[in-house]
Amino acid sequence: MTDTDLPQAAAEAPARGAYDPRLARRARGLMAELNAAGVLDAADVLVAERVAALGGETDERVRLAVALAVRAVRSGSVGVDLRAGEGGDLAVGLGLPDGAALPEPAAWTAAIAASPLTAAGVLHHDLGLVSLDRYHRMERQIADDLAGRIAAAAPAVDEDVLARTLTRVAGEHFSDEQAAAVDHAVRHRTTVLTGGPGTGKTTTVARIVVALADQFHAAGGDQHFSVALAAPTGKAATRLQEAVGEEIEALGLDPAGLGRPEARTLHRLLGWRPDNTTRFRHDRGNRLQHDLIVVDEASMVDLTLMARLLEAVRPETRLVLVGDPGQLTSVGAGAVLSDLVAGFADHPDSPVVALRQNHRSTEDIKELAQALRDGAADAVLEVLRRGSAEVEYVETDQPAEVLRGICVAAARRVHDRATGAGAPEERAAAALAALEEFRLLCAHREGPFGVRHWNRQVEQWLAEDLGQPLGLPWYPGRPLLVTSNDYTLDVYNGETGVVVAADDGRPRAWIAGVGAPRAFAPGRLDALDTMHAMTIHKSQGSQAREITVLLPDADSRLLTRELFYTAVTRAKSRVRVVGTEAAVRAAVATTAQRATGLAERLSGAGR
Repeated sequence: MTDTDLPQAAAEAPARGAYDPRLARRARGLMAELNAAGVLDAADVLVAERVAALGGETDERVRLAVALAVRAVRSGSVGVDLRAGEGGDLAVGLGLPDGAALPEPAAWTAAIAASPLTAAGVLHHDLGLVSLDRYHRMERQIADDLAGRIAAAAPAVDEDVLARTLTRVAGEHFSDEQAAAVDHAVRHRTTVLTGGPGTGKTTTVARIVVALADQFHAAGGDQHFSVALAAPTGKAATRLQEAVGEEIEALGLDPAGLGRPEARTLHRLLGWRPDNTTRFRHDRGNRLQHDLIVVDEASMVDLTLMARLLEAVRPETRLVLVGDPGQLTSVGAGAVLSDLVAGFADHPDSPVVALRQNHRSTEDIKELAQALRDGAADAVLEVLRRGSAEVEYVETDQPAEVLRGICVAAARRVHDRATGAGAPEERAAAALAALEEFRLLCAHREGPFGVRHWNRQVEQWLAEDLGQPLGLPWYPGRPLLVTSNDYTLDVYNGETGVVVAADDGRPRAWIAGVGAPRAFAPGRLDALDTMHAMTIHKSQGSQAREITVLLPDADSRLLTRELFYTAVTRAKSRVRVVGTEAAVRAAVATTAQRATGLAERLSGAGR
């Protein structure tokens, strides 16, 4: 396990003082050393001590294993990989303080195996991972549910109807591999559709919807063919609904009045419960009633959410998971999409269908993305330094000199449209359109390369450019980012917005979701950030015409190949990278590793 994928709050944490609340006062021995050094948080230690006390465990080595397992989940892993301890990699990855040493691996493993916590099923040591029961069970459940879906009898297929559908949906850019993906989705209950940007994933999804609707009605289905489109964030769900609907309409492929299938967040699809953050209204006892469920941006789906989805899907429902395994993994524990790809690599009936042919005209961005996927730092730098209308590289460690003009021009476009002529809804639509033209993406939230700093900096520059203070926090043209779901208001994490004054002069936050933008009084929305800059993590599921990527220092623990790739692939037509050569090379060389066992379970090695 490495620290390259730590949540930002942990990765950016300063050194701990004597009164730091992250210090566990009653910690003793090695756990106290690791807590003081910032390896373990107080919560890691307190959970371990409480679990050990309840289970009658007195061995300090086992308590340490529990604390590290808790920390692993906080870091995005499913458990802590003790196999890394044999060569000292675990100690290096943890960043142990001088003089501290982990227990000897063989004795440590034996102590865990003999622990009453293991006997009680609270702790598991399986596939080299020490994990808490909840995460161990979810991995096994996902593997079992997918194995059951794959082993089930294949659905009946009307071959004549399928042949006619494939002919009917064949457009100018419909490739053989896309046709093969549609064919697979018709013949199987589960499809994992992967591909990078521009490979036509959404185009293929639209045709899968049409093909399955045709099969449904050919089989005598006299009811409405029920389709659910979903994504982890509201912004991604909006993009999916718009893209699939537009594709169906553009090709004149609306089968039996299907119309534009509705998209929603995964939490909304499963039935969010305000009294429970990990359980939903739909489960094994109350399954989703859709004939087809499509989940886009599956790389963002964590272990818990994937487990809840699979248990809520009826065995006969077609399930299509769509995503790019090269992107950042989920914020929560697990790396489910990449584990599915790896775990089914040699499976005789793999549900994974990969799209590789890129249909976009942005050749230089495609080449840059491919070099990043390949992990070729020299090739990445060659594309960056070549320069073109699509790719620009500003090699500097003084980004303010470069970013001022770029960011002010983008902010001014939004401001001018928000304050221009027309009714409030017209100004809001124009400002939101301008907002989609440009994104400044940062790896960090805090510090000199973080979004907080750059949001403040751009606001200061904008005020200077306008020749007047921006005034109140809700100034016209302020770009907004929704940071959590509000099911009461139907506003979702990842959606964007802008402040526009109403006719009476009062500010209103216009949020762009599914359908027309909607106006809210600022006091009704409490989970909003300014969005002159945004983190690369938050940018997943969205795109903009032009992207500027600000790379942090080369020693940043957040700087990974997946992070860089995700940022670059948010660009529709132009990407600008700002940073040093050392930062570029560090990003390409560092992969975001997570300790999981799902791939081994899916491959049969861990079953």
